[in-house]
Amino acid sequence: MEQEGKLAALEEELASAPTRKPTDSVDWLPRPPHKHNLTGHRSPITRVAFHPVFSIIASASEDATIKVWDYESGTFERTLKGHTKAVQDLAWDPKGVLLASCSADLSVKLWDTQADYQCIKTLHGHDHSVSSVQFGPEGDFIVSASRDKTIKVWAVDTGYCVKTIYGHLDWVRRAITCDDGRTVASCASDQTIRIWDSGTGDCRMEMRGHEHVVECIAFAPVSAYPYIRELIGSTAPPSKETPIPGTFLISGSRDKTLRLWDTSTGQQLHMFSGHDNWVRDVLVHPNGRYMFSVSDDKTLRCWDLQQSGRCVKTIADAHPHFVTCLAVAGNRGAPVLATGGVDCGVRIWACV
Repeated sequence: MEQEGKLAALEEELASAPTRKPTDSVDWLPRPPHKHNLTGHRSPITRVAFHPVFSIIASASEDATIKVWDYESGTFERTLKGHTKAVQDLAWDPKGVLLASCSADLSVKLWDTQADYQCIKTLHGHDHSVSSVQFGPEGDFIVSASRDKTIKVWAVDTGYCVKTIYGHLDWVRRAITCDDGRTVASCASDQTIRIWDSGTGDCRMEMRGHEHVVECIAFAPVSAYPYIRELIGSTAPPSKETPIPGTFLISGSRDKTLRLWDTSTGQQLHMFSGHDNWVRDVLVHPNGRYMFSVSDDKTLRCWDLQQSGRCVKTIADAHPHFVTCLAVAGNRGAPVLATGGVDCGVRIWACV
């Protein structure tokens, strides 16, 4: 009877306890402290990328190496050596079989995860440091951007450059592909953002507004469209047609701002201000409502696209030095964030 009384009291206490929203809530945000601090690189981290299937994350560094980690346990798995200068960017193909990397040594390399991460191809063609690399949505081509002011499209199966895109007047910092498989967006030190047709190499749109180098860009996923329409005060009823991928783009710049663009008109729709230094990376939460950004002001910021685009959370001193890159994994339940910094470390943040 005493045990039953205790049990009844505990059940009553549990029933009156405050409860969180269901775990599939749209409100998952990173919470300090960080879950893991992955150390081992000897120079600043330039990029982090989550594997699309497994609990693996790859990090690129100015120490010319790539390291592979298990982000759930925080354990180091292997180091990939092959580049001779700083590794600037890396990306997984959609199935997670291949890892692409690019470097200041002018090359793009392909690593086969099923062959013990052997380097199976080295792509040569750029005349200066290669700053960005990304797979197309089907994994059949790669887009790279370089300080030689060009964007190149490569066939994965042959390793041949099938298209060189000219237009930027300065260092192309980033080139990203859209889910439609044809649209490529790029940003550069010439302070512009451009939208291209990857097949023809034609420039569809040029967007100007930033007052300094544009460091990073990210397409808003279709899941973000309702929040973006609310943010910009669109009164038009939602279209019943299938949303067009790549309609909205977000950019971050050394002018300390983030900006939202309509890629079909080139119009700037919104400006997000709050960072105190260069914005280095940006991405949209998998559920579409929030946007994350990192900066040389050492912070990780969360912006609510629904509520006037205001900054709803700031993790100060996310790293003890400049925060250079950001990635999110939303394929295994609750999102997980990773940040990399000039402190040579990669930090894993749980979202709750």
